[in-house]
Amino acid sequence: MFGMSHESYLLLDAVVTIIGLIVLITRFKVHPFIALIIAAGFLGLTSGMPVEKIIKAFQDGFGGVLGFVGIILALGTMLGKMMAESGGADQIAQTLIRAFGKDKVQWAMMFAAFLVGIPLFFEIGFVLLIPLVFIVARRTGVSLIKIGIPLLAGLSAVHGLVPPHPGPLLAIGVFGADIGKTILYGLIVALPTAIIAGPIFGTFIAKHIPGNPSQELVDQLARETDSKNLPSFSITLITVLLPVFLMLLKTFADIAFAEGNAVRNWMDMIGHPISALLLALLLSLYTFGHRQGIHSKQILKLLDASLAPTAAIILIIGAGGGFKQMLVTSGVGDVIGHMAVTAQINPLLLAWLVAAVIRIATGSATVATITGAGIVVPVVGMVPGVNLELLVLATGAGSLILSHVNDAGFWLVKQYFNMTVAETFKTWTAMETILSIVALGFIMLLSLVV
Repeated sequence: MFGMSHESYLLLDAVVTIIGLIVLITRFKVHPFIALIIAAGFLGLTSGMPVEKIIKAFQDGFGGVLGFVGIILALGTMLGKMMAESGGADQIAQTLIRAFGKDKVQWAMMFAAFLVGIPLFFEIGFVLLIPLVFIVARRTGVSLIKIGIPLLAGLSAVHGLVPPHPGPLLAIGVFGADIGKTILYGLIVALPTAIIAGPIFGTFIAKHIPGNPSQELVDQLARETDSKNLPSFSITLITVLLPVFLMLLKTFADIAFAEGNAVRNWMDMIGHPISALLLALLLSLYTFGHRQGIHSKQILKLLDASLAPTAAIILIIGAGGGFKQMLVTSGVGDVIGHMAVTAQINPLLLAWLVAAVIRIATGSATVATITGAGIVVPVVGMVPGVNLELLVLATGAGSLILSHVNDAGFWLVKQYFNMTVAETFKTWTAMETILSIVALGFIMLLSLVV
């Protein structure tokens, strides 16, 4: 078309669509939910997709994201509301402030997110810990961005680099890597990477974008109770970390028991993110509710009220999933990935590059990791002596780069932190890109000694 190859046309079409999406939101002030639907439809029509498949692709993408993320956001928001209303979030905030001091509280947020995020999906860790960001910011007067970016960096680093997160775990299967070594190398790379992209970058960028949180979310998630009868620090941690414990049990069961074993099957169900978060929410109804003297009718009102501010967020994330699916179905991700494979470069750098360009095109770190691994694995067979575990990490690092408007995480962060699109690029997108590049650097250094 227009004298161009089909592959070149698809690339140009994707670039034009993404630029158009940004213009609709920033220049014409179109609501992101509507703008994403328009952009997805435009891409489907102009990329040559059959008309009857365009709406179905968007629906599949929308439902595919909300079928998991929507449930997680709802359960996590309810748990966060119970923690905030009972004073549990206030208790953790006070403890962190006492332990690290006002000047170093951003380090506390990064380490907390890093540890909690190891067995949790990014979205679960985000909704569990976001109340702490708001309440610590209110109590200390420290910039929301200075506290929030370290939390996001800690969660995102382990999401892209450390099993049992889905991307690295599936890449291990594709490359035939050793899971134990991958976890070890992943932790070695992820921690210093999170430090650089989190507290260090967060302190810098907060001087330029301090953050202006949504008052509605602050009132919901950062309410400081006047009661001195706060839940104890240990009870609060047990309640909030119950999903972490259950998911770790699931991981251990998957290693210890053969597939089809009854114990493993039960642990897989109990340790599934949705089940684990539901059980934590049920526990919170006692530890943060009845135990604190909150009656059943009041608990019901609190849970109802907690969902209202997240409605727009959930719809925008779903539309982002629909747009992502349109990019995948139109073939843009495959075109970019196969073009990158033709480059004659180091296999680790190649894996990073392929995952990076697919991530930029599709907006999904997990899709980028899985697709990138599938594209690169035949090339790896031609190059002897490649460290397979580092190859998994390089693919995961590439999948973190340049989160932008086609990534549901971009909209999640934008809405919760009440930022403009431009501010989200300067904070979240920049942080993700720093994570990706710094992680690659540490992986290349590690390849010299392992």
